[in-house]
Amino acid sequence: MTKRFRYGTVIIGTGIGFILLFMLNNSMIGSKAEEGEKIDYVIGVSQPNLLEPWQVLMNEDLKKEVEKHDNIRVIYTDAAQSTEQQIEDIQTLKDYGIDLLIVSIDNSSALTPIISEVYKKIPVIVLGRGVEGYNYTLYIGSDHYFIGEMAAEAAISFLGDKEGKIIEIQGLTSAVQAEERSKGFRETIFDLSKHKITDTIAANWQRDKAEDMLKELLQQRSTPPDLIYAHNDAMALGAYKAIESLKLGDIAIIGSDGINKENGGLQLVKEKKINTTFITPTGGKEAVQYAIDILKQKAEIPKKIILRNHKVTAKNVNNYLHEKGEWTIQQLKEDMDLTLGFAQVGNESEFRAANTDSIVAAAEKEGVNLILKNANNNKEKQIEIIRGFIKQGVDVIAFSPKVEDGWEEVLQEAKNAGIPVILSDREIKVKDPLLWTSFIGSDFVEEGRRAARWLVNEHNTVKDKVQIIELEGTGNSAPAIGRKQGFQEVLYDNPNYHIMESLSGDFTFAKGKEMMHKALVRYGREIDVVYAHNDDMAIGAIEAIEEFGLRPGTDIKVISIDATKKAFNALSTGKLNFSVECNPLLGPQLMKAAKDLKIGKEIPMKIITAERTFTQEEAKKEMKKRNY
Repeated sequence: MTKRFRYGTVIIGTGIGFILLFMLNNSMIGSKAEEGEKIDYVIGVSQPNLLEPWQVLMNEDLKKEVEKHDNIRVIYTDAAQSTEQQIEDIQTLKDYGIDLLIVSIDNSSALTPIISEVYKKIPVIVLGRGVEGYNYTLYIGSDHYFIGEMAAEAAISFLGDKEGKIIEIQGLTSAVQAEERSKGFRETIFDLSKHKITDTIAANWQRDKAEDMLKELLQQRSTPPDLIYAHNDAMALGAYKAIESLKLGDIAIIGSDGINKENGGLQLVKEKKINTTFITPTGGKEAVQYAIDILKQKAEIPKKIILRNHKVTAKNVNNYLHEKGEWTIQQLKEDMDLTLGFAQVGNESEFRAANTDSIVAAAEKEGVNLILKNANNNKEKQIEIIRGFIKQGVDVIAFSPKVEDGWEEVLQEAKNAGIPVILSDREIKVKDPLLWTSFIGSDFVEEGRRAARWLVNEHNTVKDKVQIIELEGTGNSAPAIGRKQGFQEVLYDNPNYHIMESLSGDFTFAKGKEMMHKALVRYGREIDVVYAHNDDMAIGAIEAIEEFGLRPGTDIKVISIDATKKAFNALSTGKLNFSVECNPLLGPQLMKAAKDLKIGKEIPMKIITAERTFTQEEAKKEMKKRNY
C-alpha cells in the first residue's frame, strides 16, 4: 500500500526507506535546517485525514510551531480517512524509532490498542480527540461534553419556550468526542427544556455525507425541524446546503470548530449560513511545546490540557475574524510585579500540607508576591478571605473550594473587579462558567475508576459477593463526589462487588477511624474491602481494623487515594493494598497560569495533573523518591 508522508508542504508518496535516507542525510524536512545542524529529537505525527478543515488547521498549527525549533524533525502521516491505514502508519512510525508520537484520531475504540502499545515504549500526546482509558502521556483538546452543553444552551435560546424539533448530526459514532458532544447536548436539552431530538444521523464529520443524509431524511418528513445541531462546521455547511436545495423555511443551524477560513465556521456565521459555532482550538502549537518539555524530561507535565472554547454568533463574529497575535516568552518578564491571593481550604490532610508547601515554594521561585490565607475548612471564612483579596486589588485569585456550591456571589464580585479566578485542586458548580478562568488539579472521577478497576482485576476471592465499606470525603466536595462516581461506574458493570454502606470521614484521620470502628461493630468480619477517599481516612481505618483484632491488608483489603508517604509506609508493611495518586504539587502550574493571565494570555480551561497508581511492590521501589 502506498503511504503519503507529509513534510512541511512537501508530499512524498514513497516507502519509509526513502524517507529514512532523507532523515539520515539531515535534509530539509519540516523546518528550516542548516547543513550540519544537530537534530535532538524526531517526532511522528499521525493524522486521520487532511480533508476535514479542522484537521488541516491542526496540521498547520503543528508546522508553524515546529518551524520555531531547529533541533527537531517531524514525520507527518495522513491516513486519508482509513482507520486501518492510520494503525499501519503508527506502527511504521514506531518501528522507525521516533522519540515521541503526536496522534489525532477519528475512531477511538479501534486506535486505543495501538496507542496503548506505543505508550509502553515512548511518550504519546493525543491531540484534539481522545482515546479510551489513560494509556498516553498527555491529552490536549477540548471538553467535548461541555461543547455539547453550550450547543444545547444555544439551541434553547433560539427555540425559546415552544416545543421545538431538533435533528442532531453526529460525527463518527465510535469517536469519544462525538459521544461526549452528543451526551452533553442531549442531557442538557432533556434537563432544561421541552424540546425533542426527533432524529439523529451520523455523517462521519463529512460535509457531503451530511448534506446527502439530511436531504434524504427531510424528504421523508412532513414537517421540517426547527433546529439542526451538527458536531462540526463541515457537517453544518452540509445541512445548510440540504435545506437550501429543498427550499425549506428558516431552520436554525448550530455547528462547532470555528475555523477562520473559507467555508469555516466563522465565515459561515458571518454569511448567515449557520447561526452559531464554537471555536475549538486544535492544540497543535501546545502539542509541540509540550512534546519538547516531555523529551527534555521536565517535571510536572500534566495529564490533560483542556483548551478554552468560545461561542460565536452574528453579534460577536467580527471580534474573531482576525487572528490574535501570539505572546512570546520574552513578553513574560522576569521582574513582573504579580500579586496572587490564595485562599487555602484548610490543613485537613498530608495532601493539603504538601499542596500548600508546593504553592509557597513555587511562588518564591517565580518571584510572585503570594498572599496565602487558610480558611481552616470553613466555607464562610474562605469567602471572607476572597473578598479581602478583591478589596486589596490582587492581580489573580486562586482557591481550593471546600464544597462545590455557593460561590456565585463572591466570584461575581471578583469578575466585576476584573480579577481572574483560578480553581486549584477542586472544582465548583456555578451557572455562569465565566465566573472562573481555569481549573488546575486532578480528574477525581478517573481516580475513583482506577481504584475500582484494581479491585475488580486484582482482588482474588471465591465469594459470590464482595462487601465494601466506603469512607467518603467532605460532603458536597468535588473530590468526594468524583471519587464516588468513578468507583460506582466500574462496580455497576461488576454487580458482585457491593457497597454495604458509605460513611462520611470528612477526609480526616480521626473521622475515618471513628466511622470504620462503627462499621466494624455493625458488620465485623462481613467486610471484605475498605475504599477510602483519601490516605488519612485509610490510615484511620487501618488502626480501627487492628484494634478490632483483624489484619488490615489481609482480612480486610484497604484501598485509598492520595499516595502520600503515610500510604507508602502502609503499603510497604502490607496494611494498605492499593493507592491512587492525587498529585498535590500544583504550585509550578499555578504560578505559570497566573503569570500568563497577568500579561493577558488565554490559558487552558482545565489543566489536569498526571498521576500514578501504586501496589505494595511498586511502593517499596518508590518510597525513597517520595517527598510528601
